[in-house]
Amino acid sequence: MAILVHLEEILKERNMTSKELCGLIGITEANLSILRSGKAKGIRFGTINKICYYLQCDVGDILKFDGNLEDDDEN
Repeated sequence: MAILVHLEEILKERNMTSKELCGLIGITEANLSILRSGKAKGIRFGTINKICYYLQCDVGDILKFDGNLEDDDEN
C-alpha cells in the first residue's frame, strides 16, 4: 500500500478509543477498523476533516506516502 495509515498511533497518543472517535465523527466501528488497517480504498474529505478536528492533528499525521506507486489492480 502506497499510503500508510497511522490512525492507531494518534488515537493512543490522544488516549482515545476507536469507539469514542466513531461516536464523535459519526461512522461505524467497522468502517473505522477498515481505515485503521490500511485496507480502505478511499475516504471522504469530510471524514478526514472530522478525524483531524477531534484528534487535533493534521492529515499528514494520519496518512503517510511510502514513496511507491501502487498498482490500481492490487487487492
